[in-house]
Amino acid sequence: MTDEVDRIVAAWQRERPDLDVEPLAVLSRVSRLARHLDLARRSAFDRHDLELWEFDVLSALRRAGEPYQLSPGALVTQTLVTSGTMTNRIDRLAARGLVERLPVPADRRGVLVRLTAAGRARVDAALEDLLRVEHGLLASLPEPDRQTLATLLRELVAPFDA
Repeated sequence: MTDEVDRIVAAWQRERPDLDVEPLAVLSRVSRLARHLDLARRSAFDRHDLELWEFDVLSALRRAGEPYQLSPGALVTQTLVTSGTMTNRIDRLAARGLVERLPVPADRRGVLVRLTAAGRARVDAALEDLLRVEHGLLASLPEPDRQTLATLLRELVAPFDA
């Protein structure tokens, strides 16, 4: 079986035999998969009236466990955006009734962001839809290969997350 990346790599090998184009064989596929995954995720979230960033924030709160609340700083850390961006996102989600702001009991200046019942229902439904889509994307790989791929990708990505 060959794919478009094989054709690209072969063309570069023919045109630039002086270069080691091996990284293209892996990373071009990762890039193409990322585009397909992005489209699949957008489609799944659209069905639940959510943007990608909204799902990111809501899912961070949902993963926090009961009472499904985090500080804005914790949300910044988990979603890799600036504090100003997070403030804007919290404002927009609060306006939609998906989160609410609560005072920190021990610190009158502090704020907690809590997932509302509507936000929880929305993120749970979107996650179920997303997982159906992502299972479909991986369906052609046998389970042992999926585990191997996950391990290899973890080794590749871990230094960036450190």
